Amino acid sequence: MKITQLSMDTLKRAQERFEETLGQMEVDEANMMPAPLIKSVTWLIWHTARELDYQFAELNNTKPLWVESGWSTKFALDLPDDTEDWQHTPEQAAKVVVTDKKLLLDYLAASIEFTNIYLSTIREESLHDVVDTNWTPVVTRQARIVSAIDDAVMHSGQAVYTRRLVIGK
Repeated sequence: MKITQLSMDTLKRAQERFEETLGQMEVDEANMMPAPLIKSVTWLIWHTARELDYQFAELNNTKPLWVESGWSTKFALDLPDDTEDWQHTPEQAAKVVVTDKKLLLDYLAASIEFTNIYLSTIREESLHDVVDTNWTPVVTRQARIVSAIDDAVMHSGQAVYTRRLVIGK
């Protein structure tokens, strides 16, 4: 088994957690921010999909699916395509709303598939390559992969918590 299979399996669990959480909510509940600093389930899923999309596009030297596959147009959010969602204010996060839960899950699935294709084709000896020198210490491919998968897992847990705040279960 390739070592990256562990990351793929971990990401699958986060995806399942997101799907189960969203499946227990109405779309208006998923769009709700229960408190100003607690982002909606919609935002958490959208951000996770974008984070995987953008991080792995950069690692793969391709354009993100958000633009390349038309997800930006499908979502039609009142935010620029290059919005830095990891720095969203509560007001910006509140702009991430959907009318169709399927759209949200489809973008998440596309981003995870994109990530898994990358992970299944990567050479393990390249995991120690430096991919970002803007940090101290520099970021290796392995660190970037771990960071992205960890972020997805963290946000899937936050989605469960947010669902409980919104609907009480």
